[in-house]
Amino acid sequence: MGRMTRPAAACAAAILLTAFAPALTASAAVTPRIDLRVLVLDDHGPATAAITAELDGSGTPYTAVDLTASGRSRIDAAFLSDTVDGRPRAKYQAVVVPNDSPFGDGSAEMAALTAYEKKFGIRQVDAYTYARPAVGLNPPQNPGYAGSLDGRTAKVTPSGAAGPFGYLDGTVPFEDNDPDVTESYGYLAVPLERQAEGATYTSYVDAALPGSSARGSLVGEFAHDGRRELVVTFVYNQYQSQFRLLARGIVEWLTQGIHLGADRNYLAVHVDDVFAADDRWDTELNCTPGDIDCGTAGNGVENDPIRMTAADASYAKEWSTSHGLTLDLAFNGGGSEAYKDENGGSDPLAQRLVADQGSFRWINHTYNHPFLGCVQDTTVVPWKCATTLLGTTRYVGLTDITGQIGDNLTWAGRQNLAVDKTELVTGEHSGLKTLPQQPNDNPNLSTALTLTGVTSLGSDASREADQRTVGPATTVPRHPMNIFYNAGRAAEQADEYNWIYAKKADGGSGVCETSSATTCLDAPLFFCHRLRLVHRAAGVQDRARPCAGQRPAPALRPPVEPGRGADRLPGAGEDPRRLRGPLRRQHP
Repeated sequence: MGRMTRPAAACAAAILLTAFAPALTASAAVTPRIDLRVLVLDDHGPATAAITAELDGSGTPYTAVDLTASGRSRIDAAFLSDTVDGRPRAKYQAVVVPNDSPFGDGSAEMAALTAYEKKFGIRQVDAYTYARPAVGLNPPQNPGYAGSLDGRTAKVTPSGAAGPFGYLDGTVPFEDNDPDVTESYGYLAVPLERQAEGATYTSYVDAALPGSSARGSLVGEFAHDGRRELVVTFVYNQYQSQFRLLARGIVEWLTQGIHLGADRNYLAVHVDDVFAADDRWDTELNCTPGDIDCGTAGNGVENDPIRMTAADASYAKEWSTSHGLTLDLAFNGGGSEAYKDENGGSDPLAQRLVADQGSFRWINHTYNHPFLGCVQDTTVVPWKCATTLLGTTRYVGLTDITGQIGDNLTWAGRQNLAVDKTELVTGEHSGLKTLPQQPNDNPNLSTALTLTGVTSLGSDASREADQRTVGPATTVPRHPMNIFYNAGRAAEQADEYNWIYAKKADGGSGVCETSSATTCLDAPLFFCHRLRLVHRAAGVQDRARPCAGQRPAPALRPPVEPGRGADRLPGAGEDPRRLRGPLRRQHP
């Protein structure tokens, strides 16, 4: 057998050499170099900005040329390419343009760009362009459509599924957040029946034409004259879900799947404060007795704390299993020990969760959930950082921080919980800066992370959207949900929601009307596929479903109907299968 493999290998080598010999002979001396960088010709339009944002998000290098600037670089052969060590070099692997002819037909810059794309096989994305024969499409009429696409559902074609949009399951729903506003305008057009010689148009995403059995293209590839363009005939911005679904495929097509950076879809739901009890919202006082927001009004009020039961734990396992979504439980072991101290030494909740521990993932959330930033002065509302006699900020000490991290791991070890010791979420993300009261990190935090071996630290994305380093650790931004930690029942959630967001005239706090420092928004935030967090107590007693992807409340939203369940609040309680619907599950 050993002797026979050598002639076989020799034959294989000969075949390979034969197959590639013409190409190698013809081009070995002039094989071009193509740099992994995208050229963006920016007109400040929303579509071009959206693709640029996707490049930013995935870490794909690009050079932007502001087409509106008077002193901008001219797009000519010297700008686009040169020669390095005797080899022709394409400075850009792909080009994003605002439309199919950003400089006008017959212009010198358009001619230079066209010649460059032909010479080096460079692809071009027309970020938003009109449907017309110049891009391989009939005008959007007879049949066709021009107008609002809000609320419509587009589909990935078989060619799109076999090509750049293979990660999508099929449908691409267009947002319709406000029936009085056109959010996405576009053109549905049929490809030319007779293309120019050698030209082809392949539709990747299309939608039904109104009043017709035909379908019109929204995204397609136009191959002509030795060039390839991705033709997009609807406008969008970087926040709209229809673009978010297509963004990755646009970049993959543009770069032919070879580029620096990466774009992946992940979903995780972190459930904080597991084993701990939370104070309860009081629907009469409109505050939380036991918390500093109530002040003296909460004195003497029976708190009736919220805590999961063993039945809740069983339901969490059942829900997680049936939905195919493993929950990450950020736990406080001290909460279980406190419960046992007050209940005869037994904690049925801990027993149930520990028995089912393999159905969840576990994250260290400190032993007792204390605030680990500055020492809080709670004699005033809102609280402030306590200071020394010299006026400097007092911080929680190193021993306290390392003790909270280590004690929780020790407790987990006694339960045989599988916990990654390098991961940590502090209570309230404390220790990290908390504006406006605490503008800097607790200086003892980074040292504590070093001593305890923490390299991944949860942070609040609503405060700090970007990752940063804290000593040896990198922050992991988590996106809070708007189901409140102190609401265990649907009526409490609705009451607190209405108090915070409703006008004073409607019985609310009026904070959206009077405060300049508020989380109220003029419009809903965009929907994004990210790591989410919810507090363990939130809605637990009425079994409000763990949700993924709800939108924060807009300013001055009308009150929620008192009888409406927490899982029917606007944007709350969405089934994660809805989030995953258009996306195939991906495994890292």
